[in-house]
Amino acid sequence: MEFSPAARLLLERRYLLAGETPDGLFSRVAAAVGGQTKSREFFSLLSRLLFLPNSPTLMNAGTPTGQLSACFVLPVEDTLEGIFASLTHMALIHRSGGGTGFSFGRLRPRGDIVDGAVGVASGPVSFMRVFDAATGAVRQGGRRRGANMGVLAVSHPDIEEFVTCKQAGGLPNFNISVGVDARFLRCLETGEEYDLINPRDGSVWKSIDPRSLWQLIATSAHASGEPGVLFLDAINRQNTTPGLGLIEATNPCGEQPLYPYESCNLGSVNLARCIQKHDLDEDLLDSVVRCGVDFLDAVIDVNRFPLPEIRDQTLATRKIGLGVMGFAEALIRLGIPYESGEALRFAGRLMGSIEAVARERSGELGAEKGSFPEIGGSVYSGDMRNATVTTIAPTGSLHLIASTTSGIEPVFSFAYSRTIDGQPVSIVSDLVRELLPETAGGRDVAEHLRRYGTVEGLPLDAHTRDLFRTAIEIAPEHHVRMQAAFQKHVDNAVSKTVNLPKTATVDDIARVFSLAHDLGCKGITVYRYRSRPDQVLSRGCDVCLIDG
Repeated sequence: MEFSPAARLLLERRYLLAGETPDGLFSRVAAAVGGQTKSREFFSLLSRLLFLPNSPTLMNAGTPTGQLSACFVLPVEDTLEGIFASLTHMALIHRSGGGTGFSFGRLRPRGDIVDGAVGVASGPVSFMRVFDAATGAVRQGGRRRGANMGVLAVSHPDIEEFVTCKQAGGLPNFNISVGVDARFLRCLETGEEYDLINPRDGSVWKSIDPRSLWQLIATSAHASGEPGVLFLDAINRQNTTPGLGLIEATNPCGEQPLYPYESCNLGSVNLARCIQKHDLDEDLLDSVVRCGVDFLDAVIDVNRFPLPEIRDQTLATRKIGLGVMGFAEALIRLGIPYESGEALRFAGRLMGSIEAVARERSGELGAEKGSFPEIGGSVYSGDMRNATVTTIAPTGSLHLIASTTSGIEPVFSFAYSRTIDGQPVSIVSDLVRELLPETAGGRDVAEHLRRYGTVEGLPLDAHTRDLFRTAIEIAPEHHVRMQAAFQKHVDNAVSKTVNLPKTATVDDIARVFSLAHDLGCKGITVYRYRSRPDQVLSRGCDVCLIDG
């Protein structure tokens, strides 16, 4: 298997053990997860880049660390002992390669009384800074910096401070999301005042204009890309284990809602490699999905959990999250523009089929090996090995290894710059060079892409331009509709960014948030181009440090 220069650099920096080759990596992972019975099948799946599991599995399978999960949620209780116990647990998880999510909604607000002590509470954001500083001191698995998600309920008295805490570079090791409830959305629609509630005793702290807060959320997202919004009503309405209570938090990228101490193992099918002769090979896709479910379920049994509480909660629900990457590349190879009704219909059919096959396979495993222990409090009436089976992850590193597009995102740019462990890398997609002539109207396509990252400006027919439209060139409303099309067939949630041009307004962002809720999304994240100085990806690369 040939790997791009960016993929080779990423593998060498983060995934390969000393002296290990990529085939050696896949062999190590397949043997550790599959054992004698499944290792050959799993090796074929991985080495052909038809499926890749989350990064901790690739890094740690077959090593003494043995911690294979990416996603965790930890509780944050309203006591000093509880807060610092979670801080310790976070450090242990980050050291093992996982990321953590927290709801800080149980902490009493800034200025509230503190029982048995002189003084007043400092509030959730002050403790988030402590967690952020600790994260900066611990690298995930010794190879990358830890990542967190901080969630605060919209009803918390400190919500305005929380909404703006990421501006001016604050909390660099956190993503943040506002947990919106149905009551807030009703007040937003009717114009009624909305009560902020002290979580310590349930008393009303004060009443606010929900429209002003909604505008503040959109204004902050316009300025910095954060906060995102979690629609807790949708998350809990579609929760497959409602008997375990309400879910309040997610993993760092928002695609995995979890209970405290739960973890989840994610993996992604490479859709681009399921396109054969300009058509979707449905038999191949089905076999990859079934094998992917087997792989992720097996990970649970061989995993070395960082805490006994996590082991117990994870084994109780056995959640897995099978998703996809390479969706945009698949569309291009099928001749379907991303911004089209045909693409939305294809997305629904595709994910509906993946969901059906994944659930069927989990049901078979439940009959063979036993259903997850908490199935009595779930929505399932028959055998089921896993409480959830599908998740759409961002595949930020995996898609580079597989040399395809990330998750369900459109192409960000056909030439872009990215930093990998401190080293700037320029990446030029092979897609345009493969599917377009080398020159268009006398212009060198490769040079045009290298400079601008887009085919805009080349004299191409309308369909071709639509086919190669990049993320910022796609209408924000279509981004949301694509996310919703997948969400209808996903147990957990969908990681998706609505990319907006630099000229987008605060009102544009508020409309995106509202549309996402109306269409049934479980959360939404926006990013206005160049709204942050530490932007991970930049379009175009006049000087390519690695010629892709």
